[in-house]
Amino acid sequence: MKIARCTAGGSPFWALVDSEAGTLREIAGAFASWGPALTRAITAGRAGEGQAALPLSGTIRQLADVRLLAPVEPVNRVVVAGANYAKHLAGDFGLKSPAQPIAFLKAYGALIGANDPIRYPPLTSELDHEVELVVVLGDAPANLEDALENPLAAVLGYTVGNDVSARDLQRSGPAGIGMDLFAAKSQDRSTGVGPWIVTRDEFPAGSPQLRLTLKVNGQTRQDSTTAEMTWDVAQLLRFVEQRSSFAAGDIMFTGSPAGVGQGTGLYLRPGDVVEASVEGIGTISNVVGPKPGA
Repeated sequence: MKIARCTAGGSPFWALVDSEAGTLREIAGAFASWGPALTRAITAGRAGEGQAALPLSGTIRQLADVRLLAPVEPVNRVVVAGANYAKHLAGDFGLKSPAQPIAFLKAYGALIGANDPIRYPPLTSELDHEVELVVVLGDAPANLEDALENPLAAVLGYTVGNDVSARDLQRSGPAGIGMDLFAAKSQDRSTGVGPWIVTRDEFPAGSPQLRLTLKVNGQTRQDSTTAEMTWDVAQLLRFVEQRSSFAAGDIMFTGSPAGVGQGTGLYLRPGDVVEASVEGIGTISNVVGPKPGA
């Protein structure tokens, strides 16, 4: 099933999406009130029961009449697991894969919806794209032991992300301190996420192996598969959970494959149409806004 977070001009709401019919039905309540139960039903192999138990209202809307928001609420965390594709590190940065995953937090204010404009940050001149599979946590593990034994049990589903990065700011960290990932990755209104969550039961068991593509003005810049991840979804979840516990509704970016502007020299420009796609989920399409002072 597909679940989206939307607005029709008023307060945000969650909805069950029928993409073929182009309609959606509103879900009553915050994610925390229904997400865990639905996730547990999926883990138990009873996704139909979970959907039947969703608190759906009688309101049916046309998909074209709503704005699709990033499918995560402001109370939740945005975790980014990086350096997870060896070809990306070698080809785009000239680096070897590290001995363990790398994870950090992205500011919620960086997120935009599936069709929102990308704000061009005033401090950068090297705005870059990174298509990624994004994991949506639907439940919080009962304890660390549960989280380490079966981390995918807490996953509701997956969505698409474009981890837009300011590369010159990323390299601006003081010598001996390291990259400035906060400045590079948390610029306001820059990171597209969506268009919706596709629940885990729609994919084969285990860490999903899905094609990732990113196009700029119709030209393919990135084309790879999550099968090339150094650490799969379960391994990334274990790594993060051991350091800081997930909560229901948190999301986690899982890294980007080769082909970003850092390696090609083709950075994003005002007016570019950026389409990030993940097989079996969908596409987000965001236009880069004007550069301040240009």
